[in-house]
Amino acid sequence: MGSPVYIQIHNQLRENIEGGKWQVGEKIPAERELAAEFGVSRMTLRQAIQTLVDEGVLERRVGSGTFVASRKVQEKMAGVTSFTDLMEGMGKVPSSKTISYHLTIPSQSEMEKLQLKGDEQVLRMERIRYGNGIPICYEVATIPAQLVADFSKEEVTTSYYRTLAERSHLYPGHAIQNVSATNATEKISSAVTPSCE
Repeated sequence: MGSPVYIQIHNQLRENIEGGKWQVGEKIPAERELAAEFGVSRMTLRQAIQTLVDEGVLERRVGSGTFVASRKVQEKMAGVTSFTDLMEGMGKVPSSKTISYHLTIPSQSEMEKLQLKGDEQVLRMERIRYGNGIPICYEVATIPAQLVADFSKEEVTTSYYRTLAERSHLYPGHAIQNVSATNATEKISSAVTPSCE
């Protein structure tokens, strides 16, 4: 059985980007134009684009369109180390500031990567992570809701991996981490402070 149509379009769009058809920061054609080019509905085309957005390949800008995102460093990690453990290993005091924490419906890409069913929700968590009170990164995490159903918000936002190990005896075996340097949005700029309480 062949791949779903939106995946085929996703693959072609990604190939175009990696091949240099559209450069970093360049706006890609409008959904209507791309849908006509591929001979599919705008809904199918939108699904393909959203998958690329979830992967960090494209980024949507309200009122402007969809653009090729800055290059990201993708690291496949075996024996996952949490941010808390990483900071402590460097002799720094880790802390976090939660910006957003809510249950939501996963995107198609997230459903596939997390192997979720259509009726399952995810926890979407956005945090600023600090080392010795200095902002290190802005993190967006998507977690299957069933894994944190019995955890308090404080347990999840303080150190999710550690809580998962101590409370559920579950240890992530591998992960794919996308790291990128980009200009801060107004939302991130207003949220980041020199220190974390």
